[in-house]
Amino acid sequence: MSESDTRPWGRYEVLNEEPTHKTKRIWVLPGKQLSYQRHQFRAEHWFFIAGHGLAIVDGHEIGVQIGSSVDIAAGQLHRIRNTGTEELIFIEVQTGTYFGEDDIERVEDDFGRV
Repeated sequence: MSESDTRPWGRYEVLNEEPTHKTKRIWVLPGKQLSYQRHQFRAEHWFFIAGHGLAIVDGHEIGVQIGSSVDIAAGQLHRIRNTGTEELIFIEVQTGTYFGEDDIERVEDDFGRV
């Protein structure tokens, strides 16, 4: 059974975890966004498979839809926002040296998390 979690913005499921990478499927609810955050120990690659939205990477806005992808280097501030009326779904591939959920530094958060 895979690891999954529900968050105020939607949910995620871990598809695979290895010493060199971790892969998740992430669902973002309409009108919601993840915190504006960065990671010290991992980079991320997002590949969008449903919906459309807006990725923000170091202050730059990138429109996303099915087939789009976004690369985030370790240390870059980033967030994703669902701008549509359906769930925004993407596959996240993390690479680096540590993939724990405690490697999240939140700069802004709609839900009061630190």
